[in-house]
Amino acid sequence: MGMNQNGENLGTKSESDGGDEKENPDEFSSENPGSKFDQVLKDVDRFLGKLDSCEIEFSRIDQLLEMFDSQIAIYENKEASGKFGLNVEENVSFFEALKRVLTIISKLGEFPSDSGATSCLNRAVSLHRRAMLLSENEFRALLENSKQAADVNTDRNEDDSKAEEEFLCFSPESVAIMNRIASTMMFAGYEAECCNAYSGLRVKALDAELSKLSFEDISVDDAEKMSWESLEVEIGNWINITKHCTNNLFPIERKLCDSVFSEHPSTAQRLFCELTRSLTTRLLNFLNALVLPREYSTEKLFKFLDIYEALRDLKNLEIDNYLPGKESMSETSRMQCRIGETVVSIFSQLENSIESDNAGRIPVAGGAVHPLTRYTTNYLKYACEYKDTLEQVFEKHDEMEGSTTEKVPENCTEKDDRCLPASPFALKLMKVMDLLDANIEMKSKLYRSPSLCYIFLMNNGRYILQKIKESEIYDMLGHSWSRKRTSDLRRYHKLYQRETWSNVLQTISHEGVQVHGKVSKTIVKERFKNFNALFDEILKTQSTWVVSDEQLKSELRVSISSVMIPAYRSFVARFQSHFDNSKQAGKFIKYQPEDIEELIEQLFEGNTTSLVKR
Repeated sequence: MGMNQNGENLGTKSESDGGDEKENPDEFSSENPGSKFDQVLKDVDRFLGKLDSCEIEFSRIDQLLEMFDSQIAIYENKEASGKFGLNVEENVSFFEALKRVLTIISKLGEFPSDSGATSCLNRAVSLHRRAMLLSENEFRALLENSKQAADVNTDRNEDDSKAEEEFLCFSPESVAIMNRIASTMMFAGYEAECCNAYSGLRVKALDAELSKLSFEDISVDDAEKMSWESLEVEIGNWINITKHCTNNLFPIERKLCDSVFSEHPSTAQRLFCELTRSLTTRLLNFLNALVLPREYSTEKLFKFLDIYEALRDLKNLEIDNYLPGKESMSETSRMQCRIGETVVSIFSQLENSIESDNAGRIPVAGGAVHPLTRYTTNYLKYACEYKDTLEQVFEKHDEMEGSTTEKVPENCTEKDDRCLPASPFALKLMKVMDLLDANIEMKSKLYRSPSLCYIFLMNNGRYILQKIKESEIYDMLGHSWSRKRTSDLRRYHKLYQRETWSNVLQTISHEGVQVHGKVSKTIVKERFKNFNALFDEILKTQSTWVVSDEQLKSELRVSISSVMIPAYRSFVARFQSHFDNSKQAGKFIKYQPEDIEELIEQLFEGNTTSLVKR
């Protein structure tokens, strides 16, 4: 009969065991413990397979418990961290033994309390608890021993493999041990202890990562006291950190969860959701201070668009890959909607600034491009670099407002001769352009000279058209809008020509020069005098006018020359012979045709002094 350490009868050894004496448990730590331990495990498995109340035999179980006790003691006496080490065979034997102990507890629990199995069961339970505590401590130690990199590059083009190397720093062996521990603890009913240990340490690691990235929790009160310049810096940091979390930290954390809890995917999913929700909440808290009821000037738009895009990427990460939980997703979505409404509010300030610009009653010198035209057009050009984001923002805004876009011609844009329903953002652009047109039209009336009024309209209209063609606004506004602009510019050009040069051309007209069938010298002299006076006045004033667009300036000069030079050359050629002598001709014929052509080339240069020279 075999006896345990308490002298209790353990039953008769089976014949297959050959009647061997019970081995010394200390032999587990000898040079080659593997074969003996494997044999014990095989014997235990065979015994457990046929265990019933009619055939009680516990010697091998007792031997296994003795060896497992010794193994636990060896681990407990090791350093505080890395107890399991990298000895794969040693670790495997521990987990295999623990697996049998769990089975022993389950099997022996079915025996009556007064049977000989009670003592063996109690010892197995005690060893199991020690093993679980050892496993949990080792699990924590392995999680805490990752070598965190001191510096993390948060550049948007950061290499993912480099980020993973810097952030995780768990060797494959460590991950494999953590995986085995987690699986064993979950199987043994210690899921809560395992998950709590993992969550607590990974939250701590993620918080430490945020600290290394210089992230600070800024309260609403603190943010309200900060200047925009300070807030802008914090917003920039927030965007970089959020993108780093989206592109690097969260995917890496997901990979670690999946690796450690590979046999329990639902647990990995839940733990990852909880970890990222904790971090996301901290990130979103900063934005609460930015979306409080307050007005932002138009130039603040682009920072909020950057925030919106960062939130969109974070939300897409949640939806597409990692966080199907509605609570976390809705938290990010709600904040994205609030930032989107702030974007709409800021963009609407552009309309207000155009409408409120009526106060300026001083016309721009020389009919140049108005500062409001430059600001608005360049603002829209820059804004359309975020076209897709703004389309999304205004579409979402329309949905929230419950508004619908009527598909009428005014709300259509032409593209390739097709009328397409305009998007909410395209409609907003059209409204802004209409307001700008009305403002420019109003400002053109500030000029007392009709000719300068048309120069002003041409300058601003040409500037707008060129800027729009250089940006994505062009496709949004449509070809018909562009054609109308071009048509308006031609009309302004014709009106300028008529207003400025028709009177000059009248002075060199061949009609009305003859009296009673003969050329009147008096009329010819008067015509030349009137031409000189009008032309000198135009040169004096219009050389100070400004046409900054070189193509428009060239078109104006060419059109003026094309009507003036032939008419003047013809008039001089026909009537200069009617002067009494060359001295008299020189007195009245102040300019030669070549002079006229040269002087026209000096128009619209914005000179403050007259460029009129003989």
